[in-house]
Amino acid sequence: MRSRLALTAALLGTQAAFAGTDVWFTPLTQSAPVVPANSLGETSSPWVTPEGIHQKNILSLREVEDQILSPGQSVIRVPGQGTSASMFDMLAYDPTGQYLFIPHETPIGAGCTRISLYDNHAEVILAGDQKGANGDWSNDFGAFDPSRWTPNGTLFLAEEWSGEGRVIEILNPLAPAAEIESRELNSIPNVSHEGINFSEKFEDTIYFIDEYNSGSIYKFVMSKKGDYTKGQSFVLSVDAFLSSGGNPVANYNAGSNATAVREGMATWIPLTDKNGVPLPGISDPFVNGPTGPATLAGRKAADDAGGTPYGRPEDMAVGRATNGREMLYVAVTSENAVISIEILENRKGNSYTATGKAIVRVMANNSTPKNLGYAPTTGTISSPDNIALDSQGNVYVIEDAPNGSSTGGDIWFFRDKNSDGVAESVDHFMSIRVHGSEATGMIFNPANPLEFCVSVQHPTSTDLAVIPNGLGDAVWMFNLANIPNKGFVKNLEKGRTNTNQ
Repeated sequence: MRSRLALTAALLGTQAAFAGTDVWFTPLTQSAPVVPANSLGETSSPWVTPEGIHQKNILSLREVEDQILSPGQSVIRVPGQGTSASMFDMLAYDPTGQYLFIPHETPIGAGCTRISLYDNHAEVILAGDQKGANGDWSNDFGAFDPSRWTPNGTLFLAEEWSGEGRVIEILNPLAPAAEIESRELNSIPNVSHEGINFSEKFEDTIYFIDEYNSGSIYKFVMSKKGDYTKGQSFVLSVDAFLSSGGNPVANYNAGSNATAVREGMATWIPLTDKNGVPLPGISDPFVNGPTGPATLAGRKAADDAGGTPYGRPEDMAVGRATNGREMLYVAVTSENAVISIEILENRKGNSYTATGKAIVRVMANNSTPKNLGYAPTTGTISSPDNIALDSQGNVYVIEDAPNGSSTGGDIWFFRDKNSDGVAESVDHFMSIRVHGSEATGMIFNPANPLEFCVSVQHPTSTDLAVIPNGLGDAVWMFNLANIPNKGFVKNLEKGRTNTNQ
C-alpha cells in the first residue's frame, strides 16, 4: 500500500487543468431573499442554485454541540463573542477527501476543527487559550482565515485581522487530537493572511497575500524544496506603479494611488536574501507584534521595497493558462474585482534568478458583462472574497457580503473560455439566503470532482442569546452528478481537483 505521504505528493503534483469552459448552467437572475434566522430555509435548503445541484448539511454548531452526528464531538465556540464565536472559514481537504479542516476566524481562541466525513465526527485539533483578550498571544491565536493542505502532508493555518499575522503549521493533522503537534513558521512574513497557496509549477514556491486596504501580493521561495523554515521572500511591484506616482504606504485609492498604474508588467522584488535575512533598507518582516493589521511587520517591509498596494486582496487560487504558464487569481474585495497574475518565469528545477516577471490584469469587475447570452441578473458583484477552481480550472468567486440588507451574498462563475486571465462574462451561480451570514471557503473535493463544500459564516443563528438553539455556523456539501449538462459532468470526472484552491 502506498503511504499517505506518497499519495499526498502524487495528488498535489497533478497539474490543474487549463482554465476555461463555457458556462455549464443556466445562471440565476437575482440574489436570494434572506429568510428569518433558524427558519426552515436556513436549516434545510439555504442555497438557491441552478437546476440539478444537490445540497446537504454535513456539519453545524448545533449538531456538534447536541452530539447529533456522533458522541464525543467538539467544535470551537468562544464565550461572549456572539456571532463571531465560531467563524467557520477557508476549508481544506486532505487529498483522500476523507477529512475536512475548518479554521476558526474568532478574535481570540482561534483554532481548527477536523471533520471525519466517513463517520460524521468533528473534533477540535488545535485551539488558543483565549489570553489574547489581554494581549498575551504566546499560547493564543487570532482570526485563523486560511487553511491549506501542504505537499508535505501538513496543514497551514494563518492569522488575518487579529493576532500577530503568523503562519502556524500543524505537523500531523491526521493524528489523534491529543497528539497534534504544531509550530510557528518564522520564515514567512507577518501580514494579514488570507490567500496562501503552493505553486503548481515551481515546487519551491508559496504565494501569499496581505488582506488590507494597502495590501500587497507576495511569494516565498524555499532554500530547499520541501523545507518551509528557510527561504527568500518577495513582494510584487507593477513596473509603472512608482513612476506613475504610486505610493506603497498609502491605501490603494488614496491620493496619487487613485490614478497610479497597478496593472501590466510587474516584478517580484526581494525583501530578504535566500536565507531569509532582510535586505539593506528593508524592515524585518518577521517581527511578532504589535498586533493589528496596520502595523504588521511584513507590510512595512513591502512598503520599503515598493510593493504595489491593492484594496483588500483576500483569497487566491493557482491555475494554469492554455499557454502553460502559471496563473494566480486574486479577489480584491474593496475594488469589487478579481485580478489575474500571469507568471512569466520559466525555470528548471530549483534554478532561480533574483527577480521574476509577471503580468497583472483585471479578470473581471462590475463592468464585465453578466450572464452573457442568458437572461440578465439584478445581482451585482459585491466584495468578492474567496476563490475556488474545479477540475477543469474554472474560476468561482464568493462574495464577502450580501448585495443588500434583504438579499443574500452570491457565488459567481467567471467565464474565461480562452484562458487569457480576462473573463468574457461573470455568471450568477448560487446565492445564500441565511440571515446575517456570508458564504466562505468554497472548495472542490480532490477525490471526487463532482463535490464541493461551502461554509456559512457568522449567521445570526450563531448568537444563542438572540436565537436560542440556533443552527449556527455550518458546512454544506454540493453534488453536481444530476445537473442537466452531462458532458460537463464527464469532463469534471476526467479531471482532478487539486487541494491548492
